[in-house]
Amino acid sequence: MPYANLKVPADTLTPESKKKLIDAVTDAYANVYGERARATTLVLVEEVAEGGWGLGGNVLTAEMLGRS
Repeated sequence: MPYANLKVPADTLTPESKKKLIDAVTDAYANVYGERARATTLVLVEEVAEGGWGLGGNVLTAEMLGRS
């Protein structure tokens, strides 16, 4: 079963954009593994809360990500 775990900043995606992301990742797996993989492809979109991101030892905030 193909599996993708996507982590995104909280409150940055609408339900419609999450669906588009899930569809795109599912399509990508199906393009590689064939259509047989589509029905069993699992895509998780996890929203990471403010302060739950780090890059280069620095905690990323909504302000740093341009979402303030």
